[in-house]
Amino acid sequence: MGLANLCSSQNIWLNVTAEDETKTKLIDSIGYKEQFDSYSELESEINATVKRLWRKGFIDTYINSILKQNDTLFEAKLTLGMKRGRIRIKYDSTFNTKLLKLVTVEPNQDFFDLNLEDVETILNELNSKIAEQGDPFSSLQLINIRKENETYISADLKIISNQKRRIDNIVIKGYEKFPKSYIKHFFKLKSNQQFNLNEIKEKIELLEDLRFAEKIKDPEVLFTTDSTTLYLYIEKNRTNNFDGFLGFGTNEETNKLDFDGYLDLRLINNLNYGETLNLFYKSDEIDQQTFRVDLDLPYIFSSPVGIEAGLNIFRKDTTFVNANQYAKVNYLIDSQQKIGAGISFTNSSNLLENNTNELNDYTSNFFTVSYSFIKPQFYDPLFPINFLADINIGTGKRENNVESLSQNMARLDTYKIFNLNERNSVFLRLNGAFLISDNYFDNELFRFGGINSIRGFEENSLVANLYSVINTEYRYRLSSSVYIHSVFDAAYFENQLTQAKEKLFGFGFGFGLLTNAGLFRLNYSSGKSENRPFRLSDSKVHISLTATF
Repeated sequence: MGLANLCSSQNIWLNVTAEDETKTKLIDSIGYKEQFDSYSELESEINATVKRLWRKGFIDTYINSILKQNDTLFEAKLTLGMKRGRIRIKYDSTFNTKLLKLVTVEPNQDFFDLNLEDVETILNELNSKIAEQGDPFSSLQLINIRKENETYISADLKIISNQKRRIDNIVIKGYEKFPKSYIKHFFKLKSNQQFNLNEIKEKIELLEDLRFAEKIKDPEVLFTTDSTTLYLYIEKNRTNNFDGFLGFGTNEETNKLDFDGYLDLRLINNLNYGETLNLFYKSDEIDQQTFRVDLDLPYIFSSPVGIEAGLNIFRKDTTFVNANQYAKVNYLIDSQQKIGAGISFTNSSNLLENNTNELNDYTSNFFTVSYSFIKPQFYDPLFPINFLADINIGTGKRENNVESLSQNMARLDTYKIFNLNERNSVFLRLNGAFLISDNYFDNELFRFGGINSIRGFEENSLVANLYSVINTEYRYRLSSSVYIHSVFDAAYFENQLTQAKEKLFGFGFGFGLLTNAGLFRLNYSSGKSENRPFRLSDSKVHISLTATF
């Protein structure tokens, strides 16, 4: 009857010793299992202990003897020999030395040195990096291990590699109608692309930059003998926005309350194409109406090119009406940036009986270029956009029944939220525009003022051929759904028709409340000009509600 069978019916114990007391204490500090159900388990533990000693630098370790001390106790005597602390690992010219720098190892001409205790960790990290670069089933081995001197040993690095994997199929789970063009151009993932799991995970994080979709869980991969299938888990979000506000203030002439308001409807990805349709209507307290519709189609024909088109109609009481049409082609650089080029056509009609030097029928054509950058923070429903920059520059001609005149124009709108901590933040915004021309008509000038411009003034009550506005807010969160803020705005504008150059200021406060219906905001602000005193009777209250559906 074998020794293993004799010992299998009862628990047995193990004690491991070395050639001297110091090395025996070293073995105890490394640790080993002491109690077993069978001799084969005990023998496996002894072999595992030897391997652990090898990794500690005692590469000469071997089993001297395994002796039975009594019915339940076995003693294993090991000979450790001399400890070597370093290993020199040699590689050939086919090895990618850039991988070594990723695991904080500096390569030499054809080798690198490691502490023996770090070998296993470093090789596992290297193997992981090789797997990330398209060879998930690769493995590393050290062969031809040899003693160089009393200090270190050397070995050759061998890579056992399978054929590098490429993505054969991409499958969407959860939101099966997710726009395929976004996979190719937004995430930059496509079939026959080299498989790199970490890179794929980084790209999927770009879903944070999309309003209409989010990640359910990390991507997964199915490997078969001859194919690699990537599974992306995506969920569709509700992203349609309805925004509106009601404003009221005292009319200086009638001493009665005047009301104004607007409707801003944004429909996003309802056709599962990633498209955006904006519908905007505003009626001002000074008898002005604005109607605007815009359509944005990204990644047309599965390319990185998108198209924008729109119509904007502005009517000033019974004075004039402007109709502007535009179209442009965008190149989407990445998930946050795009550049564009297009044309803009405006037709203005004087509604008065006679044309004047300040008001006249005209048409204008502009060629435009633009740049847009958006950095979202959609995880924050109160402040979903952290940074925005939108620049438009154009050159063209204005024609009427008297002359044809060259003109240039530019617009800028940019803002940034500086998050000081979880509760405190500062909002800064700069927007402005200028029109360069030899002469001007009143019905072609820019109109600004109001809640989306300098607060404390009537909507679109200020007229200029050049203006700039700085909006500032100090924001404090009372909770995750409520914040209060200050209002301090400043503006400068020029109107060459009236020879006016003026500085404006707006002061006030406001708050926002996130409700089940949407984001409710209220602003109370008062405006003053440089040569006009501050008056409470000029104060404006603006109320808005942004609902998502």
